[in-house]
Amino acid sequence: IDKNNFEIYLFISSKKLVISAYTSFNKIIYEKELLLELESKNFIFEKLDFFLNENIFKIEKILKNFVKNIFVILDFGEIFPVELSIKRNSHKNIINLENLNYLLYEAKDCCKKTVDDKKIIHMLINNYQIDNKNYSFFPEGINGNSFSLDIKFICISERLVKDLELILKKYQISLGQVVSARYIEKFLNDNEKNMFLM
Repeated sequence: IDKNNFEIYLFISSKKLVISAYTSFNKIIYEKELLLELESKNFIFEKLDFFLNENIFKIEKILKNFVKNIFVILDFGEIFPVELSIKRNSHKNIINLENLNYLLYEAKDCCKKTVDDKKIIHMLINNYQIDNKNYSFFPEGINGNSFSLDIKFICISERLVKDLELILKKYQISLGQVVSARYIEKFLNDNEKNMFLM
């Protein structure tokens, strides 16, 4: 096992906490689960601190390396969606990745201004539209007068992110990325049920 090349995942829900360590070849090195009784958010964070204290040093001992970064998968009520549509007139120009990126940055900026104290964790494109014709995929290279996107942002509270960062900081760990468990579950199938590998 290449113990210098690994990823650590932390699943947080109101029902359980799970920490897993995987090699770059998706081989599990360590996994521990703690079942919770339905309680308040503060209770979850108290348990999370205890849970990390019990497990981070064990993982570091196995890896003979410090855990510096962790990916968090959330599955409790702090997650909410924001949907918007954004349009740009192209004046018969070819639609390309530059047009797409421009609209995505503009949409992200609008979302941030609209939902104060929130952090965007996922940005999903539900529909592309060129001259009122819908596409489920990016139709690069098509000429059009107008180009629009229907986008869904999945957001969490900035306070939640700060609370997570404070707890992880005690163990000299930075928060790598926060993702929604419900979003990941959409990609799971009968063959792949492991949320961490997905």
